[in-house]
Amino acid sequence: MRPYILAETNWKALKDARFDMAVLPWGATEAHNYHLPYATDNIQADFLAAESAKWAWEQGGRPIVLPTIPFGTNTGQSDIYLDINLNPSTQLAILTDIVEVLNRQGLYKLLIFNGHGGNNFKPLVRELGLKFPKMFISFCFFPEVLDKDLYFEEPGDHADEMETSLMLYLRPDLVLPREEWGSGATKKYRIKAFSEGWAWAERKWSQISQDTGVGDPTKATKEKGQRFYADVTQKMGAFVYGLCKADLEDLYE
Repeated sequence: MRPYILAETNWKALKDARFDMAVLPWGATEAHNYHLPYATDNIQADFLAAESAKWAWEQGGRPIVLPTIPFGTNTGQSDIYLDINLNPSTQLAILTDIVEVLNRQGLYKLLIFNGHGGNNFKPLVRELGLKFPKMFISFCFFPEVLDKDLYFEEPGDHADEMETSLMLYLRPDLVLPREEWGSGATKKYRIKAFSEGWAWAERKWSQISQDTGVGDPTKATKEKGQRFYADVTQKMGAFVYGLCKADLEDLYE
């Protein structure tokens, strides 16, 4: 039993316990090229959040990791079979109920540990901040914690070299043999403003990718995944520890 994982602990351990903060992993259920499982984002969020919390716990922080939310915003993949979508308004409703519980019980710090690029928590956090002024709600997206270019050779953002490397390290039993991997080749908008990043429109997944991947996974290795995992969780662990110890009345310098 890991005392920082809510799903594994029990009432005997918790009835007199107090935690510094809650961590909420949030993933998605969606196709990841031909070779990775639909739960890729959830598996990664589970492992990364737990290991980060372990690091913080061993330093003296007291985080508690909530069960992972397994569905994310997949509005651009509506025609991909069994990609499960939660609209942003649904995410707000779920998050509101969770925050209401934490707020009522005096656990005023929440970190949303995002494992899915389609989730956008900024407007949700803004709205909840007004409704629950005592709460300090933050979020992070783990692929942005470190410079991916220092670890991986090929660019991408879905079932790419990074995600494939992580899964080869975390759950190799769920990764198909290399000869079954798709290329991850994608089409880009003809309008350059979108590809340059200063304008945005949602991608229609079935039109941009034949195998649902975005990024060439072929250079992925277990060793790359292990190195990235170790460095991300150490940096995230230090962040979680810092949040645990932070005085909400003295956050700025």
